[in-house]
Amino acid sequence: MMDRNADREPARPHGAALLGKACDVLEAVAAAPGGIAQSELMAQLGLSRTTTYRILGVLVARGLLRQDPARRVYAVGFRLMEIAQGMGHGAWSAPDLPAVAAPELRSLRDATGETAYVAVLEGREVVALGKFEGAHEVRSAARLGQRKPLHCTSQGKAILAFLPDGERDKLLKRLPMTPLTHHTITDRRRLASALRIVQARGFATDDEEIVEGVRCVGAPVLDPEGTVVGAVSVAGPAWRMTRERLDLLGPEVAAAGRRIGAQLRPAVPKAASGTPAQPMSAAAAFHGASPRWSAQAGLVWWCDMLAPELRCLPPGGLDRHVTRTEVPIRALTLDERGAAILVDMEGAVTRVTPDGQSRALTPLPAAPTALRIHPNGDAWAALPTPDGGSVIGVLSAAGITQPAWRLPGTVSALAWAPDGTALFAATLAFGTVHRLEVGRTAPLLLARLPAGGGRPAGLAVDRDGGVWTALYDGWSVARLGAEGEVDRILPLPVPRPTDIGFGGPDLDTLYVATARDGMALDALAAAPLSGRLLAVGAGVCGVEEVGTAWF
Repeated sequence: MMDRNADREPARPHGAALLGKACDVLEAVAAAPGGIAQSELMAQLGLSRTTTYRILGVLVARGLLRQDPARRVYAVGFRLMEIAQGMGHGAWSAPDLPAVAAPELRSLRDATGETAYVAVLEGREVVALGKFEGAHEVRSAARLGQRKPLHCTSQGKAILAFLPDGERDKLLKRLPMTPLTHHTITDRRRLASALRIVQARGFATDDEEIVEGVRCVGAPVLDPEGTVVGAVSVAGPAWRMTRERLDLLGPEVAAAGRRIGAQLRPAVPKAASGTPAQPMSAAAAFHGASPRWSAQAGLVWWCDMLAPELRCLPPGGLDRHVTRTEVPIRALTLDERGAAILVDMEGAVTRVTPDGQSRALTPLPAAPTALRIHPNGDAWAALPTPDGGSVIGVLSAAGITQPAWRLPGTVSALAWAPDGTALFAATLAFGTVHRLEVGRTAPLLLARLPAGGGRPAGLAVDRDGGVWTALYDGWSVARLGAEGEVDRILPLPVPRPTDIGFGGPDLDTLYVATARDGMALDALAAAPLSGRLLAVGAGVCGVEEVGTAWF
């Protein structure tokens, strides 16, 4: 017999009650991957036909749900997807994080055999949103949606360590430092000290601090703006997850977190904030190169390699001629007093002061294709080899006697990381940028840029460790992220930027040398600033380059 009260309610829901029922409907539809029928919703939620119909009608009209007329089921609407993804602006939100993180979680699980998790901050706790179960019979098995404290989990400590200072301090003051095991950190000052270590290492550990017999290592997930949006972790029994293994896995988990964060971005790299490119030279060079800021002299040096000329740009005006050379210039750097050091194609070395006084120095046996000064003052160079490759090492009067690295192709540019632990090298012909770590002979490929977007010529590094490269024939300068992805583009009014360098008193201006040699007349007409020195506001600050005392 049909229940005659199925369509009748004691009272019509209003206000908060009706809103709560609408939320229940949204959650039920979202939990049904293939969609759900109205009758199923009524049975599952205990709603009358009238209330269910009214709620579904409003949600469909607003685009939060959609109806499949063929199967007569309801599914999540596209408007709800837009809201979840930042109102259509392309910003990923926490509900999308598990899908983005899934390949990395699977890789961590497969590589370690342990359970891998991704979690987000929720109030004063972390909540697990995704996981891949470990392969072992005895394994970590925290359930999805489970809330855990911040102070005693690797996920919580990884998130805390990378929050803005003010936000972290406020949160630490309110944290209940509850002891869950005899390993739990319960002193706020000790926790703050541990978080500073996490910031330095890039990963956090849980040494049986929440559950006896279970250890975990976690790392933050940072979005392209550097905001922490979650954490990724690997957990297992303490007898498998030894302290030594935690230290070994930490860098791998941190790298996975960076790769996840690199995907939390719009499909098109954003243009960097700042001012558009402005010409800073009175005349065009054939092949401009090596814009180098001298803090001692308070000016930017740069040169024309082909019509060999040294120029300088004083503050508040256009550049001026300093001197010419007889032989094309191969490299330009600074000495410790801010004077320019020129190396020509034949290896001759000349020191030039801003007032044009020149002095010949000890010549080199071969001219480098790229030259950069280490933060300790050593001159590092790339020299060509007979097989078409390059050797890179410390430059002396005898050349490079002890190569640190070898690369295929001719290295066109070098740039040091701010702390001097890694050297970046660009190979224009192959479109590659390598990361060369001091003490490690094997080069690491940071990026291989598609030829259609331009080839990497000059290099510069900002204070955040981002690597900038001039894209020859690409009409732009690009910033590479930690995993080699292009995360920012500076458009230029010329096709052939050749070299770059940060300068100005605050190192907040990116100077771009450009070329016009080999360009057709119609191309020059379309890009009349070709060959000029350009100044661009990059929205970030560079690192001051020291001079060398070697020459």
